[in-house]
Amino acid sequence: MSVRRVALLTAGGLAPCLSSAVGGLIERYTEIAPEVEIIGYRSGYAGLLGGDHIVVTPEIREKAHLLHQFGGSPIGNSRVKLTNVADCVKRGLVQEGQDPLKVAAEQLTKDGVDVLHTIGGDDTNTTAADLAAYLHENGYELTVVGLPKTIDNDVVPIRQSLGAWTAAEQGAIYARNIVAEHSSNERMLVVHEVMGRNCGWLTAATAAKYHEWVGEQKYAGFGNDPRAWDVHAVFVPELSVDLTAEADRLRKQMDEVGAVNIFLSEGAGIDSIVEELIARGEEPERDPFGHVKIDTINPGQWFAKQFAEKVGANKVLVQKSGYFSRSAAANADDLRLIKGCVDLAVQSALEGVSGVVGHDEEQGNRLRAIEFPRIKGGKPFDTEQAWFGELLESIGQSKGEKVTASH
Repeated sequence: MSVRRVALLTAGGLAPCLSSAVGGLIERYTEIAPEVEIIGYRSGYAGLLGGDHIVVTPEIREKAHLLHQFGGSPIGNSRVKLTNVADCVKRGLVQEGQDPLKVAAEQLTKDGVDVLHTIGGDDTNTTAADLAAYLHENGYELTVVGLPKTIDNDVVPIRQSLGAWTAAEQGAIYARNIVAEHSSNERMLVVHEVMGRNCGWLTAATAAKYHEWVGEQKYAGFGNDPRAWDVHAVFVPELSVDLTAEADRLRKQMDEVGAVNIFLSEGAGIDSIVEELIARGEEPERDPFGHVKIDTINPGQWFAKQFAEKVGANKVLVQKSGYFSRSAAANADDLRLIKGCVDLAVQSALEGVSGVVGHDEEQGNRLRAIEFPRIKGGKPFDTEQAWFGELLESIGQSKGEKVTASH
């Protein structure tokens, strides 16, 4: 396949991999196929619909390595679903009566794009698959090679999504300061709300990283007590929470140490919260993909309300680490993962092989371009993993029952 021009696009929420992946793609094409032109659509699919793009110049190629040092995305993101026509019209991205898929396809054709690299989660990449299918049906062949970006680490069948390791590490760093607030009041309840709509991996990994840090420190005594600094409960969507039993356990912790620190996945208990809202006649806000906007229903506050009186808290603090952790630059582990995925993404593009690049859990964890029809979101966190069991055991928390797949 002859590739003359490739386009890059980042979409969805931020993750600590977007800037590095963009820089890595530019570097790799410059290294092995310098004749290929590169453009980047601004603000994801919104930029594609409007034809708003940046041309990668020789000067940009020379400085692409600097992008590894930054979080965010140099070309910007947006949440746009090309098959949600009403939302695209409402936002002024297309005119009434226009098909966003057709508008995007015509723009790609106009821009002479042979390969589209999408860096995003399952919604971003399945939208790209819809676009490629539309183009194929209309006589225009486009190779689409996606990279899996989500701090939730919940894309089927990909073992590890880009940026998730960094997000867990950053969430643990954030927790060091937030948990220090236990000393600001007697009998303090701290709820650390971590991103994760359907999957508890990030919450569990963040809690494990933080718990590891607590265990590595030396303590002076004189009130400087590791029991007050530690994680005391980890709640994830995949496991039910016995509120009464947990409240009794955490009340003992509060009585002994004067502090309770809960690490909570934002998706834990979301069904119960939404049910309460609907029962009151309130319909929760939803994004263009139909997902409940979690930041409008405040799961952390809901859980804090459930526990505050039961554990005898005199003060409650709810803090969210999501925007802090998702906006970081990639750490060393993610940089290595990004490098391997980027190299294969470019190879696949030059060979005309479409798919989402990642380690395929259903094919021996082999790094490959995974077929688009097999990509989907909502992969649950495997709560049977030994490290998670060891974490719960070390903090004295029972695992709880598995939740049926209603999220």
